[in-house]
Amino acid sequence: MNKRRLLLRTGALAASTLLLAAIGQAQDFPPAKPVTLVVGFAPGGAADAAARLIAKKLGENIGQSVVIDNKAGAGGNIAHQLVAGGPADGTMLLFGSIGPLTIAPHVMKLRYDPFKDLAAVSGGVNFPNVLVVHKGLGVKTLAEFVALAKTRPGGVDFASTGAGSASHLAGELFNQRAGIDMVHVPYKGGAPAMQDLIGERVASYFSAPPTALPQVEAGRLVPLATTGSTRPAYMPGIPTVAESGYPGFEALNWYAFVAPGKTPAPILDRWNLEIVKVLNDPGVKEALDKHGLTPQPTTRAELTAFMRKEDAKWGGIVRERKISAD
Repeated sequence: MNKRRLLLRTGALAASTLLLAAIGQAQDFPPAKPVTLVVGFAPGGAADAAARLIAKKLGENIGQSVVIDNKAGAGGNIAHQLVAGGPADGTMLLFGSIGPLTIAPHVMKLRYDPFKDLAAVSGGVNFPNVLVVHKGLGVKTLAEFVALAKTRPGGVDFASTGAGSASHLAGELFNQRAGIDMVHVPYKGGAPAMQDLIGERVASYFSAPPTALPQVEAGRLVPLATTGSTRPAYMPGIPTVAESGYPGFEALNWYAFVAPGKTPAPILDRWNLEIVKVLNDPGVKEALDKHGLTPQPTTRAELTAFMRKEDAKWGGIVRERKISAD
């Protein structure tokens, strides 16, 4: 046998061995030890609530514990970096989010590549922001807000949960589309941002609905528009930005399931099957709906395509608006 044939056979044998090992791992599903679902935010928020609901049902379905590990900090980047270097054997998943996956790579230097060091598993949940203003601003509609901002260039500000966050980019996207120049005021989370908005120390905030709606119902804030493509069922009286004169405008918060990048494809496929099953479960859907969250089950390929689309969209906004993490 000549040297070339020997090399080809050796290569084919190695590839077959790897494939059989991956198949064997998938056949051993669920893993023999508890699964860790890492969440990049503190307990009690929307991401944590959704992750716990889904993890509980996943554990029941696969007959193995799925344990939540909250790794808050750096806008979720600490958790994403942890999972990027985590065990690629199906025992670790990440409830990844829009910021670290598709915004942060454009505003700061990361120690991981979302498209190389993390592997898409399935979409998770999404929800829109709602633009709210304090009553002292004296506006009741989005059109009135834009008119005010145009008469005060650089004189109207908006809060966010931090530089490069989803609420920050929603405001910058609206700056671009409306032709205004709101000033960004970053906060270390939604609670302090909401506190300053109610205290009229900042004019507006693209807020998560669970944070804003109690204040709207109490008459402390005025809702102007939501940032999804359609009105959420729990906010039927609030128009979308798109229907208020800015067609095509959409800025969703979303969370998706990803795994360490070297996890074998058969294991990723099995996790996709299990996660999609949970997200389509009527009881889970009802529970998520109570938190204002919409299930977003996808194939692995669909999630990858969605992430690349979001990456291109927000990368363009970051460059145009000259956004940095400072």
